Amino acid sequence: MKLTKLFREFFDSEKAGGLILIIATALSLILANSQWQGSYTEFWATDWGGHTITQWINDGLMAIFFLLIGLELEREIYEGELSDIRNASLPIVAALGGMLVPAGIFMLLNYGLPTQAGTGIPMATDIAFAIGILSLLGNKVPASLKVFLTALAVIDDLGAIVVIAIFYSASISLSNLLIALGIYAVLILLNRLKVYSLIPYIIGGILMWYFMLNSGVHATITGVLLAFAIPFGKSIDKSPSYKIQHFLHKPVAFFILPLFAVANTGIVIKSGWQDGLLEMGSLGIIAGLVIGKPLGISLFSYLAVKFKLSKLPTELKWGNIIGVGFLGGIGFTMSIFITLLAYTDMDMANNAKISILIGSVVAAIIGLVWLKIMLVKPVEDED
Repeated sequence: MKLTKLFREFFDSEKAGGLILIIATALSLILANSQWQGSYTEFWATDWGGHTITQWINDGLMAIFFLLIGLELEREIYEGELSDIRNASLPIVAALGGMLVPAGIFMLLNYGLPTQAGTGIPMATDIAFAIGILSLLGNKVPASLKVFLTALAVIDDLGAIVVIAIFYSASISLSNLLIALGIYAVLILLNRLKVYSLIPYIIGGILMWYFMLNSGVHATITGVLLAFAIPFGKSIDKSPSYKIQHFLHKPVAFFILPLFAVANTGIVIKSGWQDGLLEMGSLGIIAGLVIGKPLGISLFSYLAVKFKLSKLPTELKWGNIIGVGFLGGIGFTMSIFITLLAYTDMDMANNAKISILIGSVVAAIIGLVWLKIMLVKPVEDED
């Protein structure tokens, strides 16, 4: 299976980025529980222009991350795994199962409780971490498995974005929302008029982000909307979408995501923290990530193939799909992001973050060991 140059760049940057995320998380946890604990937590809470540093990262820089996700999804639709309906349907159905089953497990344990607002937490998959773990298997991994995991994670993140837009937005300011959508309509018009200069899209994107931020709809949604306004083009090397995606790979993987991890995983681990793992919110997150994700992804994939809605790539076996299902349980970035929107109570949020870390680590280890057993033969790299 031939991989495009742009996909290789995306996969390679996410692969290295996943390893950096691990280091950033470990550093943040160490500092938050060291003698510098007070200074460290106060730094991220510093007010800068009416928002804390953490808020600027979460609402501003993460919009750029979502722009990259949107551009990758656009590329997949035009020329990647999602360009063929039968190929596209498998990761789409798998992602749907990987969202619904974990959410169902969480809701089953938390319905009617204060933690119910966290239903969206175990629905997410962290692309960088998942690809980073898969890359540890080296040349044993067939190209179709890399593409399936990437497409699955991108669609999964799109689903998480929809969940954020619908369930985790504040009270809506209609005037600001209409202005933001008006700017978006202008950008779509520029796309249809084949305006290939990036300048109007960048300026329009910044203005749209500002009004979206003040509308009550989470500002990061701007990133995905902007991605689909930027022209893709048939000449891929000259395409505005290609240029900006190529430019963003490394800043997102090596700066934005690690910065997000450092700012949001500074969890102060208090004595008796393990007691929080027995609460329904924590159990729902861990069970959703470790059990719900592989169950949902594998079951929905099997049903899609069984009823001939999709086809299983020739290189893949069902054992591979199960392994990817476990890697899908690495929630991390997106799960923490939803946690920050779901819970205002600090203790509840901290318990959720610890549960996300534990669930993600367990899912990663199981997925890695499972695939190591399943992928016994090295495969040749494709050009």
